[in-house]
Amino acid sequence: MSYAKEREQNIARNKAILDGLGINPLRPKCEPKEKLRKKAVAKKRRSPLPESDELDEPPKKIPRIADDCNELGGARRSSRLAGKTVDYKQEQDRGVPEPITFKRSQKLKVGQVKSKRTYDPHMYGHIPDVEVGTWWATREDCSNASVHGPWVSGIAPGPDGAYSIALSGGYDDDVDEGYAFTFTGSGGRDLKGTKTAPKNLRTAPQSSDQSFEDRNNAALQRSVETQKPVRVIRGFKGKARSKYAPSEGYRYDGLYLVKKAWIEKGLNKGGFLVCKFAFVRMPGQEAIPVNDGDDDEESDE
Repeated sequence: MSYAKEREQNIARNKAILDGLGINPLRPKCEPKEKLRKKAVAKKRRSPLPESDELDEPPKKIPRIADDCNELGGARRSSRLAGKTVDYKQEQDRGVPEPITFKRSQKLKVGQVKSKRTYDPHMYGHIPDVEVGTWWATREDCSNASVHGPWVSGIAPGPDGAYSIALSGGYDDDVDEGYAFTFTGSGGRDLKGTKTAPKNLRTAPQSSDQSFEDRNNAALQRSVETQKPVRVIRGFKGKARSKYAPSEGYRYDGLYLVKKAWIEKGLNKGGFLVCKFAFVRMPGQEAIPVNDGDDDEESDE
């Protein structure tokens, strides 16, 4: 079977799973359009026009003021200190400098957060002061806002289920219908990456089976049992396959529940197994804006 045919069958099967979860009541009749952000245009600085054709004379250098105290070959003094009495011995006695590695060697105390975060991302539910629909330019900004802690990993695991996930691109047969989506787990890739990108784990092909023994996958499986809400951010990399992905950056789309977890043959050359999860959005949240694919429209936001 060809890759395209297998992908088509997997997508149809995933859509059937989502339809069986009853997501139609969650989708509003009129979906709001995404408000695109204006791109900042750097303004060119214009040099002031001369009032006349005559060129001003170049500034004259201020002559050095003679220092009577330096006649005998003493320490050279700056012209700004001329006429002032300076205690050089006191200036030079600044004590022993602090070693560069001193601050780095200090360990974080319990409860201390090593970032610009105001809240701990290791909590379930909404993060205080972060509204659904909040947008960030980078994953680092999402992490600083405590919505999704990891900068690279798509899953933030916790003891009673995952705290959050990042939905950005994903696998070719995943389905994102906004108010419900399928999500493929982590693991199964060679940690050495590829020859051209040895440290980029995302470029390595699937080389082994995924399993629920993986810490991230186990957390999502646990979410099915506990029904703890999972925060979801959507990234721009998914806009090619879903109208619910933002045109740029990352957006917080609220809380979802993991309704189902299973293992199936993955869409890869080796036929390795992958862990799959079905998410459904919790009711009572702001509608998800849709991207119509027209990048020429801009709003005042």
